[in-house]
Amino acid sequence: MSTLDSIAGQAPRTDAKPRGRIPDRGEGRIAGFLKSWEAILIVLFLAIFTANSLASPYFLDVWNLSDATFNFTEKAIVALALAFVILSGEIDISVAGTIALASTVMGATAAAGFPTPVVALAGLGVGAACGALNGALVTVLGLPSIVATIGTMSLFRGLAYAILGDGAYTAYPDGFAYFGQGYVWAWLSFEFVAFLAFAAVAGVVLHATTVGRAVRACGHNPLAARFSGLKVGRIKFRLFVVTGLAASLASVMLTSRLGSTRPSIAQGWELEIITMVVLGGVSINGGSGGIPGVVLAAFVMGLVTFGLGLLNVPGIIMSIFIGLMLIAVIALPVLIRRATILLRGTGR
Repeated sequence: MSTLDSIAGQAPRTDAKPRGRIPDRGEGRIAGFLKSWEAILIVLFLAIFTANSLASPYFLDVWNLSDATFNFTEKAIVALALAFVILSGEIDISVAGTIALASTVMGATAAAGFPTPVVALAGLGVGAACGALNGALVTVLGLPSIVATIGTMSLFRGLAYAILGDGAYTAYPDGFAYFGQGYVWAWLSFEFVAFLAFAAVAGVVLHATTVGRAVRACGHNPLAARFSGLKVGRIKFRLFVVTGLAASLASVMLTSRLGSTRPSIAQGWELEIITMVVLGGVSINGGSGGIPGVVLAAFVMGLVTFGLGLLNVPGIIMSIFIGLMLIAVIALPVLIRRATILLRGTGR
């Protein structure tokens, strides 16, 4: 009991806070990262890499690893752009159809005798137009993006079949092959370098600029974003255009790598691209997620498909695996949330 309390005849105060005590600090950056989805993807990547190296003696060859990048770079470039669309609360399922139509137009342009720059620009122009159509359907007409892009997916692919039928374009100009078959240095392919460069740009835009914050705001709460002065419709329209451009860029690389165009090119890629984005930690409902996770997911899926290919696993098994992976990634947060609520309810 203090002297003043004794004189006043009062009991000592017990609610006084101890002096000199430093309040608890939040989690450090390292501890926070170890609990993040990106850390889980890194562990998964290392596990798959180790399993592949043990399963096949050819996996660790540097040229085989270089070839493995072709399994995912084209899809991953589209996934980087699609991540922004999904973060904004929308989705684009027509990306594979855009690739097919852009490739078909490039083949027709090459058959007409135009040089490589014109052929590539024709493909990019088609991609921008496809993205603009998707953006207009969603932001101007107000159609749900999943419905609009399912429709344009069939439209773009159908146009490719209408132009080509059962035929194929194979006469591409000299120099066009570099986009999909060229190497910047030794085993380092042009496609892989381009993917890393686009990933760096996408990461800076999303995580270090007002554009990235605006995209997240549109996906988290579009009404609040509008009241904050953001042009939500304009932002989403531009994101669809950029995604169309990314799909057409992937089309340039894929067509260059294959050296031919058929209307069935990139069939089924939309599922793999969406899986990359969602596996990378981007919420399918929009508003949360990041580029590092998408990049890691691209590496994981690339290693999985390449490893299964080295083991001569049929393509249908790979499709089943990717479908199960997509379901698992979407269902996992829901299961964790329900388990957390259940444990809180039982007081554990």
